Amino acid sequence: MAQQKNNFKKRPKNFPQFSLMWVYGLIAAFMLGWWALGTPPNEPIQVDWPTVKPMVEQGDVERISVVNREHAQIFLKKHAGEKYRNDSTNRKLHNLPEQGPQLVYTIPDVPSFREDLKAAEPSGVSVPVEYVNEKSDWTSLLINFLPWILIIGVWFFVMRSMSRGGGGAGGGIMNVGKAKAQVFDKDNSKRVTFKDVAGLEEAKVEIMEIVDFLKKADKYRELGAKIPKGALLVGPPGTGKTLLAKAVAGEANVPFLSISGSDFVEMFVGVGASRVRDLFEQAKQKAPCIVFIDEIDAIGRARGKNAGFSGNDERENTLNQLLTEMDGFQTNAGVIVLAATNRADILDKALMRAGRFDRQIEVGLPDVKEREEIFNVHLRPLKLDPTLDRSFLARQTPGFSGADIANVCNEAALIAARHNKKFIAKEDFLAAIDRIIGGLERKNKIITDEEKRVIAYHEAGHATVSWILENASPLIKVTIIPRGKALGAAWYLPEERQITTREQLMDELAATLGGRVSEQLTFGHVSTGALNDLERVTKQAYAMVAYYGMSSEVGNLSFYDSTGQSDMALTKPYSEQTAERIDTEARKVIDQAYAMAEEVLRQHAAGLKELAELLLDREVVFTEDVERIFGKRKKDIERERREAEAKALREEAARLEQSEKEESDASDETPA
Repeated sequence: MAQQKNNFKKRPKNFPQFSLMWVYGLIAAFMLGWWALGTPPNEPIQVDWPTVKPMVEQGDVERISVVNREHAQIFLKKHAGEKYRNDSTNRKLHNLPEQGPQLVYTIPDVPSFREDLKAAEPSGVSVPVEYVNEKSDWTSLLINFLPWILIIGVWFFVMRSMSRGGGGAGGGIMNVGKAKAQVFDKDNSKRVTFKDVAGLEEAKVEIMEIVDFLKKADKYRELGAKIPKGALLVGPPGTGKTLLAKAVAGEANVPFLSISGSDFVEMFVGVGASRVRDLFEQAKQKAPCIVFIDEIDAIGRARGKNAGFSGNDERENTLNQLLTEMDGFQTNAGVIVLAATNRADILDKALMRAGRFDRQIEVGLPDVKEREEIFNVHLRPLKLDPTLDRSFLARQTPGFSGADIANVCNEAALIAARHNKKFIAKEDFLAAIDRIIGGLERKNKIITDEEKRVIAYHEAGHATVSWILENASPLIKVTIIPRGKALGAAWYLPEERQITTREQLMDELAATLGGRVSEQLTFGHVSTGALNDLERVTKQAYAMVAYYGMSSEVGNLSFYDSTGQSDMALTKPYSEQTAERIDTEARKVIDQAYAMAEEVLRQHAAGLKELAELLLDREVVFTEDVERIFGKRKKDIERERREAEAKALREEAARLEQSEKEESDASDETPA
């Protein structure tokens, strides 16, 4: 008996397990079968009024029932039904039901139905018409049972989601602690490689070593080298940190888990730490692999500096778990952590130490050569003017990041399309650069003639001083067309230098103050238009005195704090006497720059007036016009002189080389 019971319990391996979906399938099949096969045999035939009209005229209609003022049900006389079933040329009428309404058609409205019926009735004969309002049994059934069906459906969905809580990282209520990382593998169709990343040569060299280790790990292990556990990409926004990480995913041919720092933060306590554990558990299962955490400062902020006052802050718990997973008692062999941030100064020191993030890769703003490469990438899909000089665009965008350059290309395409051009030309790119830097032109802004005159002399003062002083940034154009919040603007092309001398800073301060000085000399009073100029000058002067040690009174001291700790300090790192000395020296620096600008404008008053009047006339003045008024800049003359000397030296060297070659050929031809 026991043996029989055991045999009864055993089932074949391939025997399908019972599932609730079977019940749903059977119910659905039954309903479909009833709908398809269970149609009553006495269903009336659907026709139109032209079919019914002859029947009414011949007196074959016994009565008509109008249901819900929409459908007219036709009841034929008994002999008429037999006639149409046997002798009618309309095949549809051969299947007329014997009982109930034989025909039905949809009426447009009751008055029209009455008129058509009255016109078709034989003289002296009227067809009885009744009007009936019917309610569908299914409608009342749905109204009564639909709330219960919805309640049961929602309850079933919630319980089914909870039952899947132990599974993957889905959206169930029990999956809130699962990491929401995107997984990229070598078979991904949207792969990004280092060929798609223009510029960033130094960063690519450093990060390619990590990729090379994953590809050729044996070569490094033979020498006893250990794989770096982590690399931190640091740089300003838009420089390509996330793009570089995508390129690593495309080049490494290993699984790549990508997640944002904010994805760890949740309203529930302990969820962040749980997601960190789950992320590294997934990574260990896929090892060797790379984990990329974008915007890591969302959870990596230095402990004790969070905005909240709680000692058991959720962000700190998440950071503690991340520190443990990256370098704790457990080993994460084959798991490399990449992270990106533009706020490396606020990250916790424990997170930055060797053993967690062994490398800190600087992803800075591109130089002129790298900008040209980035332009080449973003200009590929655009329809361009064949004469467009891409190196010119790179020179016109100093300080632009990769994201800014992409925005310039897109804005230029939009501007060209707005003007119905066939291709994108140089002026479209220049307009796009102006749009991004200064904002949208506001030609309809109401400005009085007096205000416009003050703005013109203000901008002409900037242009004059920057053109005359040797170390100021070279001018590109001056405009008095309002753009963004500015009523006028002077565009410069600053030199890309790594260090700046005091003389260069003083010339730049004088050029910035040139607008205020021009107003004072021309009109005898000043306006509020120099607010932004004064703000920049004040900050620069205090930086020269308190940061760069460019004051003899304060001395070679710097009160700059590169660690960011000064933000938390309640007192200044110097005494009140030193503060007074810094204020005095900063004022002296600004007064000296003001005097330099005043001297330049007094010496070139005629040129200032000519330039301002030209601005009032044309609204935009370019470099060629300023050069015509003031002549070439000293720096340009010196550069042309050096280029001419270098060219002469090259020509002389080529001439000597040619003469030596001719003498050598002549000596070879002389007979022995």
